[in-house]
This record gives sequence, C-alpha cells and structure tokens, in this order.
Amino acid sequence: MGNKKRKKKAQLPFRINILFFVVFLMFSVLIMQLGVVQILNGEAFQEEIDRTIQDTTKIPVPRGKIYDVNHDVVVDNKPLYSITYTPAKGTQAEDRLKVAKKLATFISMDSEDYLDGITERNIQEYIYLQDIDKAEDRVTAEEQKELSNSDFYKLVLERIPEEDIDQDKFSKQELEVIAIKKELDKAYSLTPQIVKNEDVTAKEYAQVAEHLSELPGINATTDWDREYPYENTFKGLLGSITSQEQGIPAESVDYYMTRGYSRNDRVGKSGLEEYYEESLRGRKEQIQYTTTKSGRVIDSKTIVEGERGKDLVLTVDMEFQEEVDKIVREELKAAKSKHPYANRFMEDAIAVVMNPKTGEILAASGQAYNKKTKEYSNAELRTLYNANLPGSTVKGATVLAGLQSGVITPGQTFNDRPINIAGRVKGSYSRLGPVDDLRALQRSSNVYMFYIALKMGGENRYPFPDGSTASFDSAAWQQMRNYFRQFGLGVKTGIDYPYESVGVVGDSNNNPGLLMDYAIGQYDSYTAMQLAQYVSTIANDGYRVRPHFLKEIREPGTSDEQLGSVYRTENTEVLNRIEMDQSYIDRVQQGFRLVATVGTASELANKDYMPAAKTGTAENFAIDENGNLVDTENLSLVGYAPYDDPEVAFAVIAPNTGKIKDQHPIQHNMASRILDAYFDMKDGNDEDSEEEEN
Repeated sequence: MGNKKRKKKAQLPFRINILFFVVFLMFSVLIMQLGVVQILNGEAFQEEIDRTIQDTTKIPVPRGKIYDVNHDVVVDNKPLYSITYTPAKGTQAEDRLKVAKKLATFISMDSEDYLDGITERNIQEYIYLQDIDKAEDRVTAEEQKELSNSDFYKLVLERIPEEDIDQDKFSKQELEVIAIKKELDKAYSLTPQIVKNEDVTAKEYAQVAEHLSELPGINATTDWDREYPYENTFKGLLGSITSQEQGIPAESVDYYMTRGYSRNDRVGKSGLEEYYEESLRGRKEQIQYTTTKSGRVIDSKTIVEGERGKDLVLTVDMEFQEEVDKIVREELKAAKSKHPYANRFMEDAIAVVMNPKTGEILAASGQAYNKKTKEYSNAELRTLYNANLPGSTVKGATVLAGLQSGVITPGQTFNDRPINIAGRVKGSYSRLGPVDDLRALQRSSNVYMFYIALKMGGENRYPFPDGSTASFDSAAWQQMRNYFRQFGLGVKTGIDYPYESVGVVGDSNNNPGLLMDYAIGQYDSYTAMQLAQYVSTIANDGYRVRPHFLKEIREPGTSDEQLGSVYRTENTEVLNRIEMDQSYIDRVQQGFRLVATVGTASELANKDYMPAAKTGTAENFAIDENGNLVDTENLSLVGYAPYDDPEVAFAVIAPNTGKIKDQHPIQHNMASRILDAYFDMKDGNDEDSEEEEN
C-alpha cells in the first residue's frame, strides 16, 4: 500500500516537468519569432508604417481676358474674396460637419441662393450625424442583415420622421451649417471646392484667415468672376462659362478629364469662350501633397507654377460695334413706329461688317423686338444662326454662274418681259425691256436670271414660248448650287465659332420654275454672315476668305494694364478661288457699282468712299394670331467700299417687313449709315495717328 502511494507521488512531478517543458518551448518559439520580426524584418515593417502617399492636385487659375482690336478690355476678371475647402483623403461626413459648424461662426450663408438650395436629403443627413445611434435604431437588426451598407444608410434616412425634417423647425444658424456642409460635401479629395465666393465681406475673410488652424481644409483665398465693361454689347457672341456648380458639361466629361480638368472646373460653354477654351483656360498650379496611409497631409509643395489663361485680341472695334448696334436698332424702331400695323411681324434687323480681303469681322449686330415686353435687345447671334431668303442680293452669283457655264456671254441681252411657263407667269417688278448682264444687275432684272436658269437646265428657246412647258435637266440644280457654294452660299463660312447655320436648302427636283426662283434668291435661305462672305468674295476678285473674330492670342501680361507678347496671329485663310475667268468677276463688280450709283441702291450715290452694292427683296410670309398666312418681305442689301480697292464689306437684312409702297427704307438707311460711320471713324483714327507722329 505504501509503495503505491510513493509511485503516484513520483509521477506527479514528472508530468509537471513535461508541462513546463512544453511551455518553455512555446515561449522559445515566440521569442524567436519576435526576434525575426524585430531584427530581420523590423526595418521593412517600419518602412511600411512610415510609408507615405504622394498626390498631385491642380488649382484653377483665372481665365485669359478678351480685348477688342484697339486693346480695350471686353471681358475682364473681377477679383472676389473666396472661402474654399480642400478635404484630405479619407475625410468623413462627421469631419465635414464639425468643420461646417465651426465655419458657420465666421461666415454667413443666409442668402436665398444658399438656403433655398437646401434639400430634404441635406436635412436628413444632418439629423443622422447629430445622433447616429438614434437614427440607426429605427432599422431592425433583421432588416439590416438583408441590406447592403448603402441600402441600409438610405433606409435609415428614410425612417427619419417627416416632422423632424421640417425646415421651419431649424434655427437660422442650423440652416447655415447645413448649407455649408452641402458645399463641403461637393469637394473631391485634395481638390479645392468653393464654399462661398459671392458677397464675402472683408470681415468674414479676415476671421476665416485668422482661424485656419481650427478649420481643417478651409482656406481664405481670392477667386474671380467674368466682368463685361461694355455690358451687353457683343455679349451674345462672346459667350459664357459654366459656374463651379455646373462644372464641366456632363456630355463632355471624358474630353475634359483627359485634358487635366477637374469636374468642378469652369469652362466655356458657348460662343468665343467655348471656341477658344484651350487658350483661355490657362495653366493650372500643381501642388503635390504628401499624406500618410490614413490620409493626413504632412507636406505640400508647388511643382508647377500656375499661369492665367492667354488673352484674346478680337478683330472687332467695340466703338464701331456700339455704333452699328445703335444704327440697326434706330432703323428697326423707325420702321416699326412709322408703320406699326404693316410691320407688326417685323421682329429683328441684322448687319455684318467685315474686311473682304482678310476676313476680319469688324462688327456683327442683331437687334430684336419683343412683342410681349415691347422692348429692344441685342441679338447678335442671329448673324450666324438665323437664315433668311436673300432675294436679289444673290444675282451676282447667278450672273457669274451663267457666264462661267457658257449659257450667256458678256453683254448678252434678253428682253425683260414676263415669262409664262406652263400657265404660271413669272417676271420682274416691271417690264424693263432689253437688258444685258450689267443692266440686269443695275435694275435687278428677274427675267434675265430666269433665262440663265432655264438655259442651265437645257431650255434654250428664246423668247420662251408663252404657256409652254420647259425641257429641264435636273443636273442643273447641282451645277447652279456648286457655283453658289464657291461664294459660301449654302455651306459653312468656316468662322471661328462653335456653331453656324448653313441656311435652309430646298429640295432639288425636276421643276424648272423652282430653279428660276433659286436664281433670284427666292428658294434657299442664308445667314447674314454667309451673305457678307459672298459679297466679300466678289469684292476680293473671287478669293473666298474665312471670316474670323480673332486677331491674335497674347501671353498673359506682367500686369493687368499691359498686354503680353504675341503668342499667335490669325492669318488670312483663303478657302477657295472662284473657278472662273477674272473678266467675268470684273463684269459683276461693274454691275454692283452701277447699282450703287444709278441703280436700285442709288441712295449710296455721291459717297466719297465709292461703294458697290446689290439690293434684294424676297417674298416671305408670317403667321398671324389666327394661324393665317400673311405676305411679308425680306429687305436686304450687300456691298463693299471703296469699289476700286475694297476695305469693308457688309450685309444687312430686315426680315418680315410689310408689303407696302412707302415702306421705311430700312436696308438702305442701315447700309448708308454703317458705311458713313466706318469711314468717319477711320478718318478720325488716321488724324489721331498723324497727330501722335507729329
């Protein structure tokens, strides 16, 4: 019995020793592993702990300015105080709310623009962050199991009682906090977002600047907004830019993002601002941020200095532009006040003035009348967008088509009397008798143009037998249009603008009567810009040049008062040379000169600047309040001066005037006054230059 007890006591220490030995081995392995971690891999793990991330953000710069040809500022940048927010990586909604609450003590966001923009969702998110546990308790654990994180969050917001999100229950201070947080939520990591840049007071700016250490990501800086010293003059063609709220257009995100833009960048969205975006945008300042893995910014440095956009110098003289606007508006008013009933459908008048040799646009004016408000306003976009029947102004192209195609010869005569074609009588405004090509232009003979159209279609009987049906080859349509297109009629002018209308092109068919209408400007319609290019091509001996608003691009100046060096000059671009004998063009030029001296535009006679011109009257129609068609007329006039060495060309149109005998001569008055203004200003500038030289 005693021996058994001694054996059991001997076994117990042995088992304890084994246990201690196992523990010893485990500790040894642990110590060895710690040694491996600290000694062998310690440096690598420390590097991982200390590892930082470098990110580059791009800071927008002010856009380039726009000047007129005399270097007067047309579009400027107005400096603004601005409060911005640049969130670090990993910034959470709770962090933004803290910043918003603190920032609300320094700035006011109580304007309607901010408070009216607060949505139900903004209020729900604010309530949620105020008491997250309370909000989430409204969703059961069972419901949460079946939902993704985003769906769970969405349901939590939906469960907030309606009465809790009533905006009237919140104090003004709380609403301002919500409005600020809404702006902060728009920011992308390490990308500045404007919180407020309108009506920031000097006090607000100073207070924010003094407390930046308490406002993570907030900065007090300066921003800019577009300013127009000439107010609405030419503004429609200058275009506009997006707001930071709009950012880059949704349909063009890929285009802009691949070119270094941020989503909230302001870009040109219309007009010259859009067309020359690449030059006006400038070079963004690039800042490299060094952040820890947690997103905390520990260093930043500028790696690319920012440079504001390049400046545009336009071909337009704003003083002349203002004068042309005044002339067009006064003549439109005069026509409507003189014959208010007859001209009740008259809504606008349009004028384009350009240098026929270079294509430089000197002025582009549209004046519109609003029937409801009874007010007049600038509508210069209509020079490019609105197409109208041109009437006889295109007869220069018709005569040249006839001469070059060989269906008529210089000096060939037709007897101007009505033509009865298949029972339809077509004629001029009166029987003009025998006219050659020059007199046909001078007196604006329709019949002469009719015979050109008939002959181009293969109908060579002269005089045309009354009541007969004409033989007609429909290929004449393409042939005639090809000649017209060489002048820019029916095709794009190529102007430096995002959009321009090519006019309305009628259907081609086997009806010779319609080609006869086309030959006198009664079928296809054109814009004032197309007509200006057309008459410039005639003035320029058959060379069609591309019209353009840009004269040159300049580097940013060293100061706001000084233009920088020339970066690029817009040179004259010849689009095509009219494929015809120069003597034919000379002949049409002679005809246009006759029009302005003893012809249908004799109001321009005896001018020292010796103009050449062509008038046009096109039958048109309007629709009255009862839906009935009412006959109206388009009155137009194109021309250039001086006749022997052209330096200015023009096109004016007054659509939908009343068909009355004593109609106000709006087209003649506009053309005469515009040319007078141009040469008066030119003479004044020449005198100033001489005085400076002396």
